[in-house]
Amino acid sequence: MSAFIQQLPALIGVVVGALGSYLAIVRGDRARFGRERAARWEERRLTAYTDYARCLKRTITLTYRIASHLGADPHPHPLTPEEAVPQMAEALDARDPAWEALLLLGAPDVVEAARAWVVVAMELEHFTQERNRSAPAWQALLERQRACREAYYAAVRSDLALPPGHPARWQPHTLS
Repeated sequence: MSAFIQQLPALIGVVVGALGSYLAIVRGDRARFGRERAARWEERRLTAYTDYARCLKRTITLTYRIASHLGADPHPHPLTPEEAVPQMAEALDARDPAWEALLLLGAPDVVEAARAWVVVAMELEHFTQERNRSAPAWQALLERQRACREAYYAAVRSDLALPPGHPARWQPHTLS
């Protein structure tokens, strides 16, 4: 019996060490799983954010082209409203599921910025259907659209902890 008692501290040390190792591994695995899950959701959010922006930008580009045909925008590839109907319908059909994904995965600030941006995009669409189409009114809408787009991208960058990006404002160069 004395031999067992002499070896008991070593046996207790082995059990405590094994238990400690097990707990450390379980804790490490949980932390790793949490990091991997967060990275997966962050990737999905980024995909939802970019898909929505791409769909909305497609609609906006079509309105630029229609406005060019109507004489309000300098876009180099004008498009008649009649020619734009099927493309606009396709763009709007793609925007709805992108919006739903954004609602599901997006941070509240990003969703609010996206809502503001789409409201201006709908105003651009409405402008191309009105009878009074002044170039200054179009330019004012474009400025609002650009500001809303900047706010959307700023909200996305903030949500995903990305560094500040380019404001995407540029002036076309004139050929002399």
